[in-house]
Amino acid sequence: MPTYTVTNSNFNLSSKLQKNLAEGITKVHNIVTGANTYFAQVIFNKTKKNNHFMGGKKVREPSIFLLGQIRAGRSKEIKDKLISKLRDIIIKKSKLDETQVWVYIIDLPPSQMIEYGAVLPDSGKEKEWFSGLSKKLKRRLSKLEK
Repeated sequence: MPTYTVTNSNFNLSSKLQKNLAEGITKVHNIVTGANTYFAQVIFNKTKKNNHFMGGKKVREPSIFLLGQIRAGRSKEIKDKLISKLRDIIIKKSKLDETQVWVYIIDLPPSQMIEYGAVLPDSGKEKEWFSGLSKKLKRRLSKLEK
């Protein structure tokens, strides 16, 4: 956790832009929340042509939607900073106008999530959680940490 799903509509994201967005989203989450980078995953989807509507009318302009599912327990201030920094990094990397970028954050209780085969810890309890993992998994995750 977090899992960020990026959906682009009415334009293509190059592999390079996907990589830049994934790195930017991961960095923002890490800096704002303090969570390890190996928790962040970014998944990309593209809407099919003519499959995006707003107000019942077909949308023709480019848009990016970011849906972030994060562990519950963070303050409003942290979440406000996170959502605005995510918006800013998407605008910067994609060159889209702010009116073409949508960001949503959903809090999920950590006890209702499993990653790497283990129930996730409460925010701030990552070191204790990490210490209970296998040596093999610890090495794997350490390689993902930036």
